Amino acid sequence: MSKDLMPNRYTPGEVALPKREAELIARRDSVLGSSYRLQYRQPVHFVRGEGMWLYDPDGRAYLDFYNNVPSLGHCHPEVNAAMAEQAGRISANTRYLEPKLVDYAERLIDTFPDELNRVVFTCTGSESNDLALRIARLVSGNEGVIVSSYAYHGTSAAVAAVSPNLGDAVKLSPSVRMVSLPGPEGVPEAQAADFFEAQIRAAIQDLKRRGIGVAALLFDSIFSSDGVWVDPLGFIAGGVNAVREAGGLIIADEVQPGFGRTGDHMWGFERHGIVPDLVTLGKPMGNGFPIGAVVGRKTPMELFGRTARYSNTFAGNTVGIATADAVLTILQRDHILQNALAMGQRLRNGLEELAHRSPGIRGIRNAGLFFGVDIGLAGEPPASWRAMALNVVNAMREDGVLISTTGANEDSLKVRPPLICQAEHVDLFLASMERALLAS
Repeated sequence: MSKDLMPNRYTPGEVALPKREAELIARRDSVLGSSYRLQYRQPVHFVRGEGMWLYDPDGRAYLDFYNNVPSLGHCHPEVNAAMAEQAGRISANTRYLEPKLVDYAERLIDTFPDELNRVVFTCTGSESNDLALRIARLVSGNEGVIVSSYAYHGTSAAVAAVSPNLGDAVKLSPSVRMVSLPGPEGVPEAQAADFFEAQIRAAIQDLKRRGIGVAALLFDSIFSSDGVWVDPLGFIAGGVNAVREAGGLIIADEVQPGFGRTGDHMWGFERHGIVPDLVTLGKPMGNGFPIGAVVGRKTPMELFGRTARYSNTFAGNTVGIATADAVLTILQRDHILQNALAMGQRLRNGLEELAHRSPGIRGIRNAGLFFGVDIGLAGEPPASWRAMALNVVNAMREDGVLISTTGANEDSLKVRPPLICQAEHVDLFLASMERALLAS
């Protein structure tokens, strides 16, 4: 039997619901496809958001420490104003001359290493990864894709087929090879780089023997779905070199770690001292407005552009570009990366102090404001770790603080607040987590 793909979800009949929410769920179930899930044992019902907070119909505020899409906070007034102003003027596509498109493209490219100097816009992270795979396969002449063992890269047919996180019912492509990460396997940091490179080389050899060849190593540079495995710095470099030696391209999926979430860098791959061939963007790029991109080296981007078509009615539309431009302005002007670094350190210090008082925290990993916190009592079986993590998440939801879980066993808390969070928000989170641990 395959594992529950969303353990932190509402199950009908498990909890008693208020009449208002019960009726809304019944209406929802009568018209929406059954693939949808409601998060938390008792679903949350929100009517507005502001900054770090979400509000239910009764005015109760919930502190959002999970939603990395509005990385500048919910309903940022300056971002919303840029969106509305452009929507009130014109919404057009990339087939017309538009200076703001070029202005933003130049500003975005300036945040990358010099080698990455071309950009193509998309609407979502899934679409970005889909396009990056097309480019890599055309340029390399191969089909094989190497991913981490619990990776998630999107929902289109092509990227779902390289996303083992989606579960057994979603069949992986025969050209996909999964590699284990040193962290989840318990490999010491001193051996992590050699372990990862050996995994990559074995995958390359298998793809070659089967006549498939390697087109790309596709990786989320913070390995968020695998449980947020951020260290040791540079452990992926040997694997990157091996893929390039075999003729493949390197695709860094920055949909989650990008746009300053790690604090010390704008892009997660920079932490590892590498420069990919292609970088995929999404989620926080528009602070909630759907816009994404593929940024890459000139040679593969131009080869693809000369020999294949990519046109998208909405990708790079003027409203999305205006919104993304406002986001980038605020990130740079308001020193958001520095805030992410400082608040990440404050949260890390607080979690470490809490771990000394609570045996329920087994490990803490972070880069800036992206955390994986392993939950469970040492010596207990993994099933009990998972149950305890879910209890903590739902106790915090009842307390008005939102997080979720990640990792193959879903026993790691995934903590990724908007990058505008302040000391008081961190302290509220820590106090709620301590109460949840005591109750679990």
